[in-house]
Amino acid sequence: MSLSRKRRKELTKLRKSADELWGHQQQVMDHANAVAREAGRQAGNLTREEVVPRVREGYEHYVLPGVHGAQDLAADVRRRLVGEVLPGIGNGLGTAIGSVMSVGDIARDARVRAALNRFQFQKPVVAEKKSAGAGTYIALGIGIAAAVGVAYAVWQTFRADDELWVADDEFDALSGKAEA
Repeated sequence: MSLSRKRRKELTKLRKSADELWGHQQQVMDHANAVAREAGRQAGNLTREEVVPRVREGYEHYVLPGVHGAQDLAADVRRRLVGEVLPGIGNGLGTAIGSVMSVGDIARDARVRAALNRFQFQKPVVAEKKSAGAGTYIALGIGIAAAVGVAYAVWQTFRADDELWVADDEFDALSGKAEA
């Protein structure tokens, strides 16, 4: 394809502008990288000089006393558990085991077996549950009817019935009589 001289000049000019723009963009990117490196270096300095000492001070002031308190509490619990609770459990456990063994000895004693053989054990008699009879259903029906009647009477008493009450002045106006 052949281009006119005018078009070639325009394309050459456009190519030069694009190359110039590309160079400017490269300079801007280099400058942005330099600024980012300096910002990272300053952030590291700030962290080293300001943040780390404050974090260390907060740790020593707030966290470390709590840790030492928890360690002291754990040591006290351990000391009491080993010194007071476990010996008590051991004594109680020995007493319980001794009691169980003595009950076993008593159960094996011939005199106790002879006394138990004298008793005749019977199964307990469990009374059978009776079903509801006709009287129960009649009483239940009468109770429900009475409750419904009471509910209806209360409803009749408290319902808003504006037609039952007529004011005197309305009655006089309807009947055509004048008030004195």
